[in-house]
Amino acid sequence: MMKQFKTLLLCVTLLGFIGAVQAAEFTRADPKLWPVMKEAFFENRPIKEVDFIKIDAAKRAESGAQVPVTYTVDNKAAKAAGTKIVKLYSFVDANPIPQTATFHLTDALAEKFTLATRIRFETDAYVRLVGEDAKGNLFLASKIIRAAGGCGGIVANDEAAVRAAAGKIRMKVAKPAKFGTPTTAKVNIKHVMRTGLQRDLESQGFLPAFYIKEATFSYNGETVMKVDVNVGTAEDPYFKFDFIPKKPGKFELVASDNEGKVFKKAIEVKG
Repeated sequence: MMKQFKTLLLCVTLLGFIGAVQAAEFTRADPKLWPVMKEAFFENRPIKEVDFIKIDAAKRAESGAQVPVTYTVDNKAAKAAGTKIVKLYSFVDANPIPQTATFHLTDALAEKFTLATRIRFETDAYVRLVGEDAKGNLFLASKIIRAAGGCGGIVANDEAAVRAAAGKIRMKVAKPAKFGTPTTAKVNIKHVMRTGLQRDLESQGFLPAFYIKEATFSYNGETVMKVDVNVGTAEDPYFKFDFIPKKPGKFELVASDNEGKVFKKAIEVKG
């Protein structure tokens, strides 16, 4: 009887282990998604994998709803390779809406462009960062991240509170600013960033998409960076990056959502 019990216990343990392995296999990032996406977004255009574009992030995120990532473009290395990146497209392969944002870059940014932000994951996936130069050449960086549940699901919804909070902006520029050299800006936009795939806890109906659609950062009236935001960007969009103020002036953000509402904030930058 004891021998049979030990055999049964071993079988149960093995079945549990096999199930865990199968579950891990099921949620593993799928490299076959990218060729389909690539063709959909960049039809017939070659994309070259490069080292001067990088994605930094933890291999496993604590929450699929808030996944911190850092994107880097080493413009010095890109110049040595005969190119200059003017636009970045960010994707999460397995998301229902894979494109998280498009970043339009300018010379007002630091030579080594580094952007910290937060994105959403529906399941384990590759993050893809595609850089484009002025001639339309495309360059690729990729990274696997394990995370889940950030795009859909059931959420509690207080519509009045959501609307009252939407568009409130917190902004900070490092002090003292050293004019002519990279200076760090941190910006957080309060916004629920509904994907259109989430269900209301009470009604169980789908909540309509409601998200920041565009964010333009400027200094003394000149554009520093423009971001075309999508629902793959996490709730309360966060952007941290370095720009180069040449003299004292005003750092400003103008953002708008998919309903046409406009939100603004500006701060004075002094030496």
